[in-house]
Amino acid sequence: MVKPGSLQRARLDNGLEILVLEDHRLPLVSLGLSFRRGEAMLAPEDAGLASFTAELLERGAGGRDANEFAEYVDEIGASFGGAAGWDSLSVGVSGLSRDLDRLFEVLADGTLRPHFEAEEAERARAERLAALERAKDDPATLASWYTARALYAGHRYGTPLSGDAESVARLDAARARALHQRVFVPNDAIFYASGDVTAKDIIARVRAHFAKWPRGEPSPTGPPPPLRTPEQRRILIVDRPDLGQARIAVAHEGLSRTDEDRLAASLMNLVVGGSGFSSRLMTSLRSEQGLTYGVYSGYRLRRQPGPFVVSTFTRVPEVRRTLDLLLGELERGLEEPPGEDELVWARSLATGRFSMGLETSSAVMNGLVDLEIYDLPRDSLDTYRSRVRALTEADSARAARLYLHPERVAIVLVGPAEALLPQVEDLGPVEVVVP
Repeated sequence: MVKPGSLQRARLDNGLEILVLEDHRLPLVSLGLSFRRGEAMLAPEDAGLASFTAELLERGAGGRDANEFAEYVDEIGASFGGAAGWDSLSVGVSGLSRDLDRLFEVLADGTLRPHFEAEEAERARAERLAALERAKDDPATLASWYTARALYAGHRYGTPLSGDAESVARLDAARARALHQRVFVPNDAIFYASGDVTAKDIIARVRAHFAKWPRGEPSPTGPPPPLRTPEQRRILIVDRPDLGQARIAVAHEGLSRTDEDRLAASLMNLVVGGSGFSSRLMTSLRSEQGLTYGVYSGYRLRRQPGPFVVSTFTRVPEVRRTLDLLLGELERGLEEPPGEDELVWARSLATGRFSMGLETSSAVMNGLVDLEIYDLPRDSLDTYRSRVRALTEADSARAARLYLHPERVAIVLVGPAEALLPQVEDLGPVEVVVP
């Protein structure tokens, strides 16, 4: 995946790892730091704090307030930002390679010297609360929120990535500053640079800006979610009387980003519901029955096992028929696991998508950093195609047995409870909630 000699690695004495990928085709460069902790490290009542902290990195740093910092970045047509996922928090800057001095200055200020001003934190918190209120109008978002709650109540995975109204209301500058001090330690970070750069120059600049950054103790990654969830089939109806179409989510626990079965499960899932128009679910629900425009299934891979979710939508009167067909296809995945003909195109699709996702040096670097975040073998990108092509019918059947559980799914429906309840009350215990 990487041309010989274009990727260089180094490490500072304080533990900061350095990855440099040279690509001189365009005068562009991307720089950043990724930390091996994210939202999953937090307690549910702190949900959203990591992404809130990442956002505040953009609102003033070094000797510049929020407006001055933004203008300093805009002057050279660069972009700067922070982001947090479940398992990592990152900050990055990109622009023209001729502006490398300023790009490094911006990155160092944003990473090491953010302001965390109270006024900016209050503004960011108000914006988040308003966004959460608007999101309640989106049935797909409600389905996602309540699916997480149904599977992981009491665990961090049970609250949206960016938090809920209660947790966001507690966010402030002091808590962001404290999290920054906990997470931003060099011995738990990866510095990366890709584009029109040389490794020797980048390593020297990293040493100049970050060598005095003191080591720290990495924070715990957070407790594991339940091994089995739910224990038995349950139905949750999110009452939206105004909807003529119902959103449907069917879910149970899945597997982790580092699970040895992840490729076999992914290939099996492509056949069942993860490949768009070619999947069994799409063929059944859309092509043959005309019940929906789209249906998708997938495993959400995280450091700890994330959920397996099937999502779709249909007309309210057709919810039960849609559910019966959907559950039937999941059961078919167990009884009739993908055969060789299906696996041929699934392997081709998987390797094709993989290649298309690595067409730029920035995308390749993202993949390399991901391997470091999850402590995966460094040759994983290079060996991906051969590992996928080696998967057999037996591997796919085993993955289905281990990671498909239609008999004990959580079913979340967003729509008018009065019309939905009679359709599903014989499927298992039903709970109705008002969003």
